[in-house]
Amino acid sequence: MHSVLLLRLLACLFFTITALAQNETRDLTQLLQSNENLTQFTTLLTSYGDIYANLSFQSAVTILAPNDEAFNKIPYSSLGPAFEANQSQIVRSILQYHILPGLHPAGGYNGSFSFDETWLQNTSYTNVTGGQVVGGVQQAGNVNVFTSGLGTRSTLVTPDLPFIGGIVHVIDNFLVPPQNFIRTAPQFNLTAAGGAVANTSLADYANSQKDITIFVPRNAAFQQLGETLQSMPSTQLQRILNYHIVNSSTVGYSTNLPNGTILRTRSGQNLTITFASNSLFVNQARILQQDLLISNGIMHVIDNFLDPDAPSVTADPEVPTAPPLLRGTSLSENVVPFTSFLPTGVTSFDTSSASPTGSFGANDIGKGTSSSTSSRRASSTSSSQEKNGGSRLNLQPATIAVNSGLLGAFSWFIGTL
Repeated sequence: MHSVLLLRLLACLFFTITALAQNETRDLTQLLQSNENLTQFTTLLTSYGDIYANLSFQSAVTILAPNDEAFNKIPYSSLGPAFEANQSQIVRSILQYHILPGLHPAGGYNGSFSFDETWLQNTSYTNVTGGQVVGGVQQAGNVNVFTSGLGTRSTLVTPDLPFIGGIVHVIDNFLVPPQNFIRTAPQFNLTAAGGAVANTSLADYANSQKDITIFVPRNAAFQQLGETLQSMPSTQLQRILNYHIVNSSTVGYSTNLPNGTILRTRSGQNLTITFASNSLFVNQARILQQDLLISNGIMHVIDNFLDPDAPSVTADPEVPTAPPLLRGTSLSENVVPFTSFLPTGVTSFDTSSASPTGSFGANDIGKGTSSSTSSRRASSTSSSQEKNGGSRLNLQPATIAVNSGLLGAFSWFIGTL
């Protein structure tokens, strides 16, 4: 962790000294107007005058700016209805999610994920201490990728554009504010877990409890015990599910889970994190997908159920998938239990209509017509591709100058050392 922090600090120092050496004096307005591929982002940002004006008071800020091509994809994404219906509060939250406090130059990222706080702090859309985060990593070929809600991937196409007060990274796809657990789980084929939680009194807790970490068994794990799970009393099922939920002052991003970490679950028993054979385990279960963002924390996909009656069981990295600790009767491969308890419209990518009232919450970001082939899905371990296309938005711009100094950013950086 210390080496990663040092690398990012050195990258910040390099960026600041380079900008000073070049006598870079452009303010944000000048920078945006000089970049032909940010015309629609400029219109969007200046239409929210308070956010634009607030940027003028910043001495060190990073903006992840979607290019014009990214705007063309909006009608085919989960964000389309909010823009089409001019849902200003939703769009405001989306814009805030693209602004990061501090300097985060491209060279500060490496092969390990970092999770950086954003300006999205409105509790109607997020319930994470310090503001909702965006994931960042440098992949093969020095390609920087940012991950956000619903596994969305945004690739950095033009890095480190300096302005007085910070830097702009141009990205090829909008970041999507994370949604709650019930809406997010089906996007990763975790319909059984989503339905099981919805079928108990855990739904409100899983959807809204602050700084939550959920270890989610995959559908195959539910199928393997499906008949038994469906027939057991709700209180017994809830006890098992509680053993998969951690709530503490620190969200359990994979970067916060070194080997030997002990986590206290909602059931009152502990979980043990093990790193072995280049894999991460929780008790005996292998973590298959890490760091899927939700509106109030994070979830990790695991290959098997955790057993609250066997909290001391350890991982066997030599076994691809450990046999289930819980005993029960399976269902056929074509039957996924509990999916009937999912709310209407979330058994696959959400296709319900956007509300015309503007009263959206964390449950509602991205409601509306969407295409799973046009949304980039990813976690720190998986990804897929997306199609292009769409039309431009017509937002009315405002004209506000930004007048913070780059020397202020340098002073801020020195103060962090």
